[in-house]
Amino acid sequence: MRTELHRDLVNPLTAVRNLGILAHVDAGKTTVTERILYVTGTTHKRGEVHDGTTVTDFDSQERDRGITIFAAAVSCAWDGHRINLIDTPGHVDFSDEVARSLRVLDGAIAVFDAVAGVEPQSESVWRQADRYGVPRIAFVNKLDRAGADLDAAVASIRERLHPAPLVVQMPIGVEDGFIGVVDLPRMRALVWADGRDSVEEGPVPDDLLDEARRRRRVLEEAVAELHPGALEEFCAESALSARTLEGALRDLTRTGDGVVVLCGSAYRDRGIEPLLDAVVAYLPSPLDVPAVRGVRAEERDGDLDSGEEKRVADPAAPFAALVFKVNATATGRLTYLRVYSGTIRKGEAVAVCGAGAGALRTERIGRILRVQADRHAQLDRAVAGDIVAVVGLKAVRAGATVCAPGAPLVLEPPTTAEPVVSVAVEARARTDTDRLVSALTRLVEEDPSLVVRTDPETGQTVLSGMGELHLEVAVEKIRRAHGLDVRVGRPKVAYRETVVRGVTGHVHRHVKQDGGAGQFAHVVLDVEPLPTASGTAGDSATGFEFRSVVVGGRVPQEYVRAVEAGCRDALSEGPLGGHPVTGLRVVLTDGATHPKDSSEMAFRTAGRFALREALRASAMVLLEPVVEVTVTAPEDSVGGVLGDLAARRGRVSDSTTRGGAGAGMGAGTGAGTVVITATVPLAELFGYATRLRSRTQGRGTFTALPTGYAPAPAAASAPSPMSDGTPAR
Repeated sequence: MRTELHRDLVNPLTAVRNLGILAHVDAGKTTVTERILYVTGTTHKRGEVHDGTTVTDFDSQERDRGITIFAAAVSCAWDGHRINLIDTPGHVDFSDEVARSLRVLDGAIAVFDAVAGVEPQSESVWRQADRYGVPRIAFVNKLDRAGADLDAAVASIRERLHPAPLVVQMPIGVEDGFIGVVDLPRMRALVWADGRDSVEEGPVPDDLLDEARRRRRVLEEAVAELHPGALEEFCAESALSARTLEGALRDLTRTGDGVVVLCGSAYRDRGIEPLLDAVVAYLPSPLDVPAVRGVRAEERDGDLDSGEEKRVADPAAPFAALVFKVNATATGRLTYLRVYSGTIRKGEAVAVCGAGAGALRTERIGRILRVQADRHAQLDRAVAGDIVAVVGLKAVRAGATVCAPGAPLVLEPPTTAEPVVSVAVEARARTDTDRLVSALTRLVEEDPSLVVRTDPETGQTVLSGMGELHLEVAVEKIRRAHGLDVRVGRPKVAYRETVVRGVTGHVHRHVKQDGGAGQFAHVVLDVEPLPTASGTAGDSATGFEFRSVVVGGRVPQEYVRAVEAGCRDALSEGPLGGHPVTGLRVVLTDGATHPKDSSEMAFRTAGRFALREALRASAMVLLEPVVEVTVTAPEDSVGGVLGDLAARRGRVSDSTTRGGAGAGMGAGTGAGTVVITATVPLAELFGYATRLRSRTQGRGTFTALPTGYAPAPAAASAPSPMSDGTPAR
């Protein structure tokens, strides 16, 4: 089934697929990627995660930890199509890396464990794909495991993710006896014999024929309910032809109205060829997705003139590409691009804008590389639909737009989540301080979800990220890549403050007269909690609302905007402990101006001080980040696990028992497993992995998903985000 990429297509873009592999930790993303590379002939040896020989997990930390940390791009050819593939991380701490990848992809394969079904991070990445409108197909992996159940996994997809799963395959054999699948649209059997690399195609076995016909009928009915063209044929013929069925499946996948479900075992090389066929048949090419939207940015007399513009995937259109990853190495910077329109050749000049780039500036492309994880092949050019890396861009960050200088366009960047955990870092040797600053700067260039700042109270350098593992990986990268010996302070979570009872009619009068033009601003504010927010909004951009009800022109509109800007300035530090404030509404009810001394600056200053005073007069509460923890543990350890969660202020919301060794726990002992879901403050989870292993004799695992903020206990203090920098290790 292996073929080379055709070069004589009428439109080569129809033969391009840009897709990602999405899944929960240990569902088999990297193994699926490795088997795809092997089956397509890109590699000639199967890489294994447990051996540290995979192509995409090439970083030393990934191989040491056995998980994907950094998104890795690879390219291969199948059935005349070029497949650009990104293997994404599965751990929640690296969800920002997943978001940046999804922003530039046209489709995705969602991998699910046939035993566990939909797991917490599976749901999280699925919602991220929904947010970016990425069409998906599902691959239920590990059907060779004890307890594997395709129907149960599909039921969990339907119940937790709420798509319409369209199952196009039926397994042949169960658990260790799984040897192949029945292709329901074409009613054929695909069998992978042990010791053979290729799949054998044949008729459906007689003992499975009735069940295959039943499942084919269920598939036809489900497709007919969702697709008008299929419904018309189904009503006329009481059945669907293979051609109609596959065409309808393609349409439903690309519109998101249905999700094609396939199955197999990547580790045993079973199910990869039909998965690739499904990628080619159902997922969209760059021509099948809507034209990318951007904001036209033209510099005229020092000002940026902007307006919305669309760019279609056309190599002849003006060049436009989005930066989704930067790898700052000791030998230079690799900038990863998704080219949306136009053509770029090495040596050409490009304009850079967006993602904090400021005014338009011009840089030159030195080299263009086809990415194969940590290996690269040089190209003369890149065209619309390509995912490539370039060398030569010196100050570009993820989210920036690279475009033709004569037709500048700013594309929407991927969203960046707000950090929730911080640690203090410092070089053990004072002579290494400058090197540490350089290493931290390089880290932030590569990963926008990391934030570096200096604590104003202690003068310490504070590194903030998405979780404990995220920060551990970042610090270890400093140690390995830069040879620095650093000390790390105890982790601190990012607290917030919110209003539980506001104030009405708070008056602030800002008057300043020290010679020359003075400053005058008079404002009256009401402060109240947002009706739907009790601190659950994670940042001040979504947890703050400003309104003006001033009548009679007592405060001109330009001064109203200045008051709002001043109020936003005041949100950076709350009265309880200097933490950001969220979940409140400010209403400007009245004010007054002076004919000479009033200005936007005066009203901005008045808004800032007025809100600070109003917050001190309001009833405030400290908020702490909370996460939903899913613990999988043996039944005989449940008591200890529940007790430990209670000691960590956890609130158990669900508990489900899985029988026998099917879940992979207690295998050989006959013990079942229990899956416990609880809400736990993030601050209480530091070191939980070690404690869980000790209570379950190494058999327990857990995952954690951020769910927002909740009020901290009344006894909790309101520490500065990094008031305690005592080295912990």
